[in-house]
Amino acid sequence: QLRFVESGGGLVQPGGSLRLSCAASGFTSHYYAIGWFRQAPGKEREGVSCISNSGTSTNYADSVKGRFTISRDNAKNTVYLQMNSLKPGDTAEYFCAMSRLPYCTGYSSSTYRNWGQGTQVTVSS
Repeated sequence: QLRFVESGGGLVQPGGSLRLSCAASGFTSHYYAIGWFRQAPGKEREGVSCISNSGTSTNYADSVKGRFTISRDNAKNTVYLQMNSLKPGDTAEYFCAMSRLPYCTGYSSSTYRNWGQGTQVTVSS
């Protein structure tokens, strides 16, 4: 199957940090932008961050700006999301997906493909 595999989630206290990984399985992802999304129970999926194919352009949702950092290592076919100063409101299942474009153009689901299964992030004391 051509999909991403997310990892790195877990339980962390407020103020803590986690680093999520998104590895492409069975395909090459470095031609396209990659987005991170999250979905909390009872809420709609929302876009969190996006990185262009070269890694030179990034975008963040206002709710995570200044706390999260997206990066990619095209040699490893992997995208990362460093999450610092985590809050209980960051609790959600986190997913990554590949854009149909090389640059970030927002978080419309129809723009993205090869969705992963997700990794759970829980921020709680």
